[in-house]
Amino acid sequence: MTSVAARPVGDYLREWRQRRRLSQLELATEAEISARHLSFLETGRSLPSRDMVLHLAERLDVPLRERNVMLVAAGYAPVFPERTLQDPALAAARQAIDALLASHEPYPALAIDRHWTLLSANTAAARLMAGADAELLKPPVNVLRLSLNPKGLAPRIVNLAEWRAHLIERLRRQIDVTADAVLGELLHELCGYGGGASSAPPSIDRRYAGIIVPLRLRTETGVLSFLSTTTVFGTPVDILLSEIALETFFPADEETARALRETASSLRGA
Repeated sequence: MTSVAARPVGDYLREWRQRRRLSQLELATEAEISARHLSFLETGRSLPSRDMVLHLAERLDVPLRERNVMLVAAGYAPVFPERTLQDPALAAARQAIDALLASHEPYPALAIDRHWTLLSANTAAARLMAGADAELLKPPVNVLRLSLNPKGLAPRIVNLAEWRAHLIERLRRQIDVTADAVLGELLHELCGYGGGASSAPPSIDRRYAGIIVPLRLRTETGVLSFLSTTTVFGTPVDILLSEIALETFFPADEETARALRETASSLRGA
């Protein structure tokens, strides 16, 4: 459900412009309007049209959820729907997600929402989550909490300080882009875990040339090393789809690839 705006639309325009570190002149130039007109919109001396709200929000890369808030603040109806993955209108998208997760076997892959809540995972990812505290595995499962909580995967992550620093920095960037208060609370929680608030730079695994941060996880078959990638829908006009990310993990070495293939093969033959 999209929240109802309680402030003038000009406040939102100014807030998002400042968040993107743009001057009025820079945004006005980008949006092809006069700086004077933009100033009037921000101060409330002029009311933007519906198209102007959407135009400026596009230039500012405002999340779809917040574009609806801006529209309501300006006196217009929201235009971006928010459905669940079970909605028939999203059947094709749901099938695409399922197909991608399944095709990534025997390597782990999962789908998360804007708050890092687990939406779906393939069997390889589910196997890696096994062994975490049962409370952390009760839906809704938060992937970051599961990863960094001392009762979750943290004790099994060989390069925990490095991986924690990577995830926390990624979360900070997401908060900077979205201004999401729930993510801010999650960041505070994660930094409360052992070592989460440390300002010391993590050690870098030189085997990966310092260009990527691997996830090195201790398992029954030995230490598995992964490279991670993130995939998002390219042209979403639904709020949920705009906020879904597919996290896919690839083996960072041949030993990991072999172990995952052998595990998958033994399970198929069981």
